[in-house]
This record gives sequence, C-alpha cells and structure tokens, in this order.
Amino acid sequence: MQTGAITSYIDVAQLVLYAFWIFFFGLVYYLLRENHREGYPLDSGGRGVIEGWPPVPSPKEFLKPNGHVALSPNPNEGAQHFSAEPVHAWSGGPIQPVGDPMTAGVGPGAWADREDVAEVDYLGNARIRPLSVMPDFGVSGKDFDPRGAEIIGGDGEVAGVVTDLWVDSSDMLFRYIQVRLSDGSREVLVPFNFARIRRDKPVEVWALHAKHFAGVPAIKSTDTITMLEEEKLVAYFGAGLLYADEKRAEPLF
Repeated sequence: MQTGAITSYIDVAQLVLYAFWIFFFGLVYYLLRENHREGYPLDSGGRGVIEGWPPVPSPKEFLKPNGHVALSPNPNEGAQHFSAEPVHAWSGGPIQPVGDPMTAGVGPGAWADREDVAEVDYLGNARIRPLSVMPDFGVSGKDFDPRGAEIIGGDGEVAGVVTDLWVDSSDMLFRYIQVRLSDGSREVLVPFNFARIRRDKPVEVWALHAKHFAGVPAIKSTDTITMLEEEKLVAYFGAGLLYADEKRAEPLF
C-alpha cells in the first residue's frame, strides 16, 4: 500500500474529503436553520402555515443592553396586527386592506412589532427627544428654522403649526416635526423625511391630506418616543403615500 493508505481502498485524503463534506452539509443546515428565526413560520393569509426546511429552531435568548431578554423566535408573539383579506384563493396571493387603509397595517402602512421602549444611546439615554428639552442642540443658523411655520397636506390645506423639532442625539439628525393641529385638539409628530421645508414657506407633507393629521398615532410621552411608536407613526405616513388619495392607487397613465 502507498503512503497514507489505510486499506487498499481507503486512504487519509479520502477520509478528509468525506469529513469536509459532512462539515459543509452541517454548516449549510445550521445557517438555513438560523435563518428561520425571523419571519417563520410564514402565515400565508389564513390558508395554512408554511414552516419550510429545515424546521423553525427552538427559541434562543438574547440579552440586551437594557437588561431585557429577547427570544428569537418568540413563541409569545401573537397574530400580526393588520386588517386585510386575500384577493385570490391561492396561497401567497396578494391581500388588500379591510376598513380604513390608513390604519390597516398592510402594504406601505405595514409595521413591525418592535419593543415598546425608547431607543437609547451608549450612555443609556433616550436618543430621540425634542429640542425644547435639549438645550445643547439647535437649528444651524444657515438653515431655515420651521418652528412657528404652518404645515400643509398634499391637498394644500393647512393642518397645523410646527411647535418643535425632535433630534436624534446620536446621529445628529432631526427625526420628527412636532405639529399642533389647527383645531388645537392635540400635537402630533411628523417624520422629518416626509416633510418638505423651504425658507419662509409652509412645511409641505405630501403623504397626507390635512384631514388625515387627526389620525396620526399618538405617543405616550411628551419627550420620548418608543421604537414601537416609531414603527406605527412612520407606517401611517407610508400608508398615506398610497391610500390618502384614491387616485394614488390607480395607474399613472
């Protein structure tokens, strides 16, 4: 027998090759299984649950900086919060909102079940807060300060007046515009990226019409916002891009 041969039919190189194949198969299986920690099992709209292969793994604990323990996948999660029905009978068919499409939680208005706590910086402080409680931050003298300006919707009607700006102290970016509604009933937040700010002109929010500002999701605190509240808030404006005006859901031509 030659060097490295164990028998006349098996040698060390052959065993190493077989070991590599077993290792590689195990690695692929592990990665596919870990990939099933989010989004699975898949609810196909009331027509069955799709688990896929390999099966969903058992929950794993993740210790977060705030001391909370998160499970992935989380067996305690309930059904998704949306109101929709399938358009067609086959599995995987599209769904359409039922009731008010602005709050149905589908399409551009879909949101994820994030933790109902504020996102914090490396010091443990809430990242996003209004300028009124953050004296070390302000609007650059080179930019237009929209506080005090009117805010109008996509229909050109006045929805309210800008009263404050919310800043992300970690990324040094403005995240939200605080608006007092025209009827004075309450104040709401507008995601900064949905607003068009021009010097000495009203702030424009094309996503919503003025009447829709009354339905903007509320937040519990006056100076912090939770990650779940952010999801619902941005989802409402996202839904407005398609559902605020019936014409937006139709073909352009």
